[in-house]
Amino acid sequence: MAKERIPSTPAIRMLKEHGVDFTVRPYKYEERGGTRIAARELGINEHSAVKTIVMEDDGEHPFIVLMHGDKEISTKTMARILESKTVTPCNPQTALKHTGYVVGGTSPFGTKKTLPTYVEKTILDLPKIFINGGKRGLLVEMSPGDLVSILNPKAVSVGY
Repeated sequence: MAKERIPSTPAIRMLKEHGVDFTVRPYKYEERGGTRIAARELGINEHSAVKTIVMEDDGEHPFIVLMHGDKEISTKTMARILESKTVTPCNPQTALKHTGYVVGGTSPFGTKKTLPTYVEKTILDLPKIFINGGKRGLLVEMSPGDLVSILNPKAVSVGY
């Protein structure tokens, strides 16, 4: 059996450069399917599928929030943490400009610009996470500890 070819995305290259032990988990991507479809296709719990949301504060400063697939982000709580009046998700073009990734394929690893990153603190308690590998239909299975060592995100409690 032929060895599976690992796609070469900026995220995958970054994980390799940092010596991260990860498993590539491709799945059949569906437009607007999000983590629900990824979890279904991979047979995993959606709670362990981590979505990467690119957001901006009221000064248009971009940042990333990593959230459980089955949870939403309280923008009000996030704004309070950032001492901002508001925070909003970026539109797809703005997210692409900041990260170099298209929506649905956004990874927190290997972004075009280094962005402040926040992670829902309960994600760090999971034994394994499934997070975007920089391409639609591609998650990587890895330890949340490796996410912390590479991105040094600030742990927050903004999910509901």
